[in-house]
Amino acid sequence: MLSERMQKALNDQIRIEAESSQIYLAMASWSEVKGLEGIAQFMYGQSDEERMHMLKMFKYVNERGGKAEVSELNKPADQYGSIKEMFETLFKHEVFVSQSINELVHISLEEKDYATHNFLQWYVAEQIEEEAQARTILDKINLIGDDKGGLYLFDNDIKQLTVVSSVAPGV
Repeated sequence: MLSERMQKALNDQIRIEAESSQIYLAMASWSEVKGLEGIAQFMYGQSDEERMHMLKMFKYVNERGGKAEVSELNKPADQYGSIKEMFETLFKHEVFVSQSINELVHISLEEKDYATHNFLQWYVAEQIEEEAQARTILDKINLIGDDKGGLYLFDNDIKQLTVVSSVAPGV
C-alpha cells in the first residue's frame, strides 16, 4: 500500500513524464517543419518513450492500491532559435527529470517503501541513459557548429543514434 505522501509524489512524477512526452512532441513538430526529418523522427520516438514511462508509473500506482491521476499539463515551448538551443533545452529538462526521480527515491526510503524504491531503480538507470544521450547529441552539435553540411549529415545520422550507458542492461 502506498502512503499518501508517496502516492502524491508519484502522481507529480506522472505529470512530469506526461509533460516530457509533450516537450518531445513539440520538438518533433518544430524539427519536422524545419525539414529536419531525422531529428523529428528521433523526437517522435522519444515522445512515445516518455509516454511509456508515464504509463508504467501510472499502472504501478494503481497496482499498489493508490489512484493514479491524469492532471492538467503545461504547454511546452514550440519555438527555438536553433537546433543547439532545442537540444540544450532538452538536456536541461532531462537533468530536471533526474533530480525529480532522485527525490522520489529519497521519499521512498524515508517512507520505508522498499517496493517503490525497487521500482524506481529502473527510472534511475533510464535517466542516466537519457542524460548521456542528450549530452552526446549536444557534443555532436557543438562539433558541427554552423556547418549546414554537418547538420544535414547529423539529421541523417540521428536516426541510428544509440548511446551505450554505463548501467547494465535490464536494470
